[in-house]
Amino acid sequence: MESITISKFKATCLAVLEKVRHTGQPVLVTRRGEPIAEIVPASRPAAGKRRLGIFAESGKVVGDIVSPAVEEKEWEALSR
Repeated sequence: MESITISKFKATCLAVLEKVRHTGQPVLVTRRGEPIAEIVPASRPAAGKRRLGIFAESGKVVGDIVSPAVEEKEWEALSR
């Protein structure tokens, strides 16, 4: 496990976090040689069914979906 001093971690925090995310290897943060924190990669969410598209293939088309629902003469917008 890589070790880094707290002052160096403070100066390069974003780079260290990106390295941990990319490599998956934890980093130990120390102060005067004593460990104070361990930076570990975040756990992946459990793979489950996606919410987007949850109703895919559950609909049913009934009747004509192309023709207008009412006659054109009944449209308020056309009567002006």
